[in-house]
This record gives sequence, structure tokens and C-alpha cells, in this order.
Amino acid sequence: MADWSRLSIVHIVMHSNRMASSMTKKTIITCAITGSTMDALRLNPSVPVTPKQIADDAVAARAAGACVAHIHVRDPETGQPSMELDLYREVVDRIRESGSDILINLTTGPGARFAPSDADPMVAGPGSVMASPAKRVEHILALKPDLCSLDVATMTFPGYAFVNIPSHLEQMAAMIQDAGVLPEMEVFDLGHIRLAKDFLKRGVIKGPALFQLCLGIPWTAPATTAAMLSMTNDLPDGALWGAFGISAQQFPMVAQAVVLGGHVRVGLEDNIYIRHGELAKGNAQLVERAAQIVESIGSSVATPAEARELLGLSHKTAGATAGTRAIV
Repeated sequence: MADWSRLSIVHIVMHSNRMASSMTKKTIITCAITGSTMDALRLNPSVPVTPKQIADDAVAARAAGACVAHIHVRDPETGQPSMELDLYREVVDRIRESGSDILINLTTGPGARFAPSDADPMVAGPGSVMASPAKRVEHILALKPDLCSLDVATMTFPGYAFVNIPSHLEQMAAMIQDAGVLPEMEVFDLGHIRLAKDFLKRGVIKGPALFQLCLGIPWTAPATTAAMLSMTNDLPDGALWGAFGISAQQFPMVAQAVVLGGHVRVGLEDNIYIRHGELAKGNAQLVERAAQIVESIGSSVATPAEARELLGLSHKTAGATAGTRAIV
């Protein structure tokens, strides 16, 4: 990752054909706490694994300037990604009982991974994890976070396909919204935005429309100014959006998103380095760097209360619907 100074980032992004007049006055910083890849965990021991570690990192990210925590869970023994409700419950309970006002954004991505077996491509091979729409949102209905991701995308990753057929997404969207949770539509390419706009037009997803532009993931839209501009130009009028790049493009895409009027995401799910060759010591360090970039460009970092207002969630009380599990 390049060691971008504040001035160098500003210099790069100001060459965009949209200028700083597009910037939002308040920028929401989301911290993606742990993700689901084993490579990140293998390369950086700071990636949180246990529910306590994940919750503690979310609370620390809030103190550093994040107002949303995007959360996956892992098996505490193996570090492998998990869909276990009890793990989500412990993370959410720990955050809420800490008194932190950070908004909680739970993933619904797990349960859509298909890798055809070598012997018979009609049969799921090793690494496949497929689940019903109801199973994929089970934790959302039980825990009622402030918002949750909804991957409006079917695409190819190295080694497997990420399968989200429209009928499954429609079922998930209905259950999410019936639970009073705001879906954050994750889009990785222009075709995904077309599908999301169709959902909005047909009322499958109701406003406010919230998009997360996911850039640089193989094999989807690259983390470039041109790609971000193309995607933002195709968003529906009035949509609220954020964006992120992975690995070396995490911080440049923070700057680019702010200049174009979007919100930002950083965290160990997407990038494990604070600068070239230097591992991040934790999520809070990445959030602090993002906050510096946001403010150096001329925006300011939103508080959780301001984020709730921007997202249309001001009617929801921070920490509401806390679980009842005993925390030890």
C-alpha cells in the first residue's frame, strides 16, 4: 500500500471531474471489523476472531471515529467464517452492553458460496456454503441490528461463485424490512446497480436507498476513479452511498469517495496494512487514518447520532433490543 500523505491524496482526487463541491458535510465512517477470509487472519494476527475480540474492536473503532460497525463472525476455535446465531448474539450483546452508540451492521453474505466439485459440477464441492434465504437472515430477525448488508450481486470470486439469485434477494429484503432493519445494498459492478434499481422501482426495497460500492475485489469493478464515477453516475436520484477499496486502494478510495459526495468504509475485512509493508495494529488504527483523510479534504466525521439522521434511523434508539445473554 502506498504511504499516502494527506496532501498527496487531495492532489490525486482533485483531478476527478467532480470537485469538492460534491462533498458531504458529514461523512459516515463504517468499520468492517473482521470479514470472512482466512488469508487476512493468517497474515495479520490483529484480525479479531472471538465474539469478545470482535465486539471490543467495534467499540474501539467507535472511539477512533467510526459510527457504523460492519460485522461477520468466526468460529472462535478455528477462525473459519460462521453463520452461528449464538456468535452473532454474543457480539451484538457485548457491543450494546458496553454502552457504545455505534450503529450495528450485520452481514447477510454467508450462505451463497458455491464451488462445483471436480467429479460433478452439479454437486457442491469443498468450500461451498449454501443456505436458504431464511437462514441467511436468521440473525437479522433475532437481533434487529440498525442495518444489514444485502449483496445485490452474483459474481465470480477466485475458486467459487457468489450466488444471489433475484428471487432469494427479494425474500431476504422482505424479511429484513419487516424486521425494521435498513438494508445496505452492496454492489460490485454496474449490473448490480441495475438490479437494485429494479428492486427499488418495484418496491421490493423501500427508501431510503442505501448503497455500498465495493471496488477492487476480483473479478468485479476495479478500485479506480473511473469505476467509482461510472457507478455513482448510475445510482438513483437521492440515493445515499458509501464506497470502499480493498488492500492498497483502501485509503485512496476513502479520499475519492469523500470528494464525490459519498461515505467511506475501512477495516481489517478489506485491508490489513496501515501503510506499505506495515501491518495494521487493529481496526481503530485504520479508522483513525480514514478520519484524518476525511477532515484533511474538508469534510467532517459524522457521529452515530448524525449517521442515524442521515440514514433515516433517528427513530431507533442506540442499543435498543439488546439481547439477554449474560456477558462474562
